[in-house]
Amino acid sequence: MSVVLHEVLRVGLTLALLGVVFGGGILLLASWAASKRPVNRLADRINELLPQIQCAKCGYPGCLPYAEAVVDGERTDLCPPGGRETAVALAELLGRPIVEPAEMMATDTVAYINESRCVGCALCISECPVDAIVGAERFAHTVIIDQCTGCELCVPVCPVDCIDLNPKVAHA
Repeated sequence: MSVVLHEVLRVGLTLALLGVVFGGGILLLASWAASKRPVNRLADRINELLPQIQCAKCGYPGCLPYAEAVVDGERTDLCPPGGRETAVALAELLGRPIVEPAEMMATDTVAYINESRCVGCALCISECPVDAIVGAERFAHTVIIDQCTGCELCVPVCPVDCIDLNPKVAHA
């Protein structure tokens, strides 16, 4: 065997061995880190009870941040799309008194953009927490109905008032 080939094989085997060692170390570290986080944290259990609309009507940027705040003592009645059912479920889970929600929100509506009036400002796109609005700047936008949660966040930012909330229509 030539000296060059022998050296290439030695370097290759060394690199492979280092890859196995470092890969195994990363796997062990990831496994250790996962074991340090409780599999079923209370915040995760609370988050599962929330409607996942990500509307921010509770005062938090999404359902998980609200769930984490509830763990820290936040009220359980701040989720308008969840309504009474969610408030009751949260209170029962946490052993807290049931408080009637101050605000309710219909969850059977979706946003519709009147594309003939849309000026393509793209303000609605950046407000949509679930990326249900598509379009490009200076072109008409549209809503992907199956993704829209009806959170209403796009409505107030529209400068030409071309977004309406309408009942969901069942697809045939």
